[in-house]
Amino acid sequence: MLSVCGVAMKWRYFTSQSIACFTAAIMLAGLSIADLSVDPSGYILYCPCMGRFGNQADHFLGALGFAKGLNRTLVLPPWVEYRYGQPKSIQVPFDMYFNVKPLRNYHRVITMEEFMENLADTVWPPDRRISFCYMARGGSGSTGCNAKEGNPFGPFWDTFRIDFVGSEFYGPLHFDVHHSNVAEQWQKKYSPERWPVLAFAGAPASFPVQPDNRMLHKYLVWNDSIREKAKEFIKGSMPRGPFVGIHLRNGLDWTRACEHVEQSPNLFAAPQCLGYRNEFGRATKELCFPSKDTIVKTVKSIVRKIKAVAVFVASDSDHMLDTLGSALKARKVSIHRLEQSNPHLDLAILGLSNHFVGNCISSFSAFAKRERDARGLPSSFWAFPLNTTPGDGDTSAENTMHDEF
Repeated sequence: MLSVCGVAMKWRYFTSQSIACFTAAIMLAGLSIADLSVDPSGYILYCPCMGRFGNQADHFLGALGFAKGLNRTLVLPPWVEYRYGQPKSIQVPFDMYFNVKPLRNYHRVITMEEFMENLADTVWPPDRRISFCYMARGGSGSTGCNAKEGNPFGPFWDTFRIDFVGSEFYGPLHFDVHHSNVAEQWQKKYSPERWPVLAFAGAPASFPVQPDNRMLHKYLVWNDSIREKAKEFIKGSMPRGPFVGIHLRNGLDWTRACEHVEQSPNLFAAPQCLGYRNEFGRATKELCFPSKDTIVKTVKSIVRKIKAVAVFVASDSDHMLDTLGSALKARKVSIHRLEQSNPHLDLAILGLSNHFVGNCISSFSAFAKRERDARGLPSSFWAFPLNTTPGDGDTSAENTMHDEF
């Protein structure tokens, strides 16, 4: 049995015999086949190597939709983070922030850690690890994907001791499985029998997220730890009653980016309010970097409409605590922020607010907006709709989120 399995594991193709051998090995080890089984339809791996969390979340939803379209298990990558003073990216396990179980209500998934520890040596042995890319990358004269060139690419794959023995160019195939027969083309060209694992150098998804994949956000649920911390902050640090959650994107890098927004009408997450074909207008500097006057007027309007008792501010730089506090002092509305920076906790709190105001261009704001859309909660954007009075928009948040505590 062992000698036969040894031969089977070395075959180029992913066969029924290799699956049987792997299953037998699991049983001999006393493990549960129900918890650890090979997916004969194959797997999708990718490096979430573009941008920070907001961008990676957009790509994740697209990758989830793509995996569903190809009927392959999606291997949940860790989140790539950049810590101050660290020369290389840090890989944070997917379930450090999100529950895995809700995703399985939509499609088959497994964490990268589980896949590499329990399945990779069998379904994706080191001598068969091919990286996928649309075309050669890494500069002129490159003939391969160079999937590990640069940061975070190298550190990401190195975290799991993954090296590639070759490259595969999948162009002209694409990732839009919703409006074409491209899924059939992928299956025909890369059958799971011959290609049990498709490992992409970058995310198999578009940015910003396709409209068809936006509502997949309902399966992306904060884990119990994050959610409980958000509830504890609201209960322990804010007065009981409705509150407004706002996101202020105003760091130096953002200031520079907004200088070019009028020449890039679809910059970053702009389609979330302007439409994917700019059917609701074109981006302006005020939309990208709203003035303090716009921010104050908008917040005051929403506070008044929902009878808010507090405002929670998430920001990458200036939280405007003094400005907002002074503007809302007469209404006895308190202004709050986290003492220590924690973007994921910021997002979880914003998701629980009675009304959220975000930045149309920001993918961070887009995350909060999608989460709230999936739950039927109201949101709006600074300086949008265009050419309207600050504060206009959907402010029908009369419920009090504290009731669920």
